[in-house]
Amino acid sequence: MAGGAVKYRHLSRKSSARQALLRGLVTQLVQYEHIQTTYAKAKEAQRMAEKLVTVAKKNTESARRDAHGMLYTPLLLLPKLFGEIRTRYLDRQGGYTRVLRTESKKSWDQAECAVLEFVDGARDSRFMMTAKAVARDRIQGRLSTPLTQKNVRKVTLHRSMEDFQRMVERFVVLENERLEGADVDEYDEDQVQDGEDIKLKQQDDDHLALESPEAVAMAEQESAAAKKMGPSIVPETVRKAAKWFSGSKPST
Repeated sequence: MAGGAVKYRHLSRKSSARQALLRGLVTQLVQYEHIQTTYAKAKEAQRMAEKLVTVAKKNTESARRDAHGMLYTPLLLLPKLFGEIRTRYLDRQGGYTRVLRTESKKSWDQAECAVLEFVDGARDSRFMMTAKAVARDRIQGRLSTPLTQKNVRKVTLHRSMEDFQRMVERFVVLENERLEGADVDEYDEDQVQDGEDIKLKQQDDDHLALESPEAVAMAEQESAAAKKMGPSIVPETVRKAAKWFSGSKPST
């Protein structure tokens, strides 16, 4: 039987709630060009985002009305959609977005998470990861692997090589700063051991001083003096209260 309903993820929502959710995700995607959500939501929002860019490439009044109905903040985002984003993908026949799996954001449910982003955008994850790999190879003085070279050709297919080199140089500077900071705080084991020996020696000296005859005699004298001065240093109000609670009412 030809035709039939298109299979899609219901996302445990009724049709209106599902459509509202996807509109919100696509609105955030157009605004930030990089969002993180669950894998199922990212795949469904990707469909709407691809359709939205295809509509924007037509650049007609009807297309603007359709895009107006897909976005929650059309007055804010339509200029960007029909300007920067439309111009970026004029030469592309499809594949305007990318979904990358990531680790779970919440430890208590372990839902499959993913990043939904525009390809060749300002926050393109593959572009940054490839530049970071090239920067690491450059710092270590080795040639990039064939896979890294293939990724370089992919990410620079629609972006200039100058942008890629600037990103690589930025990662090189950050890595050098990190390595210089790590060299400052070195662990001196001999110095720590000397400090522990001094502390143990002080504890032994204090223990021997407490066991000496002079210390014992001084402690006994202090104890006897405290017992003799005990009644005189107790405030009168406290003594009256003690007599009151013992049953004998104090004289006023």
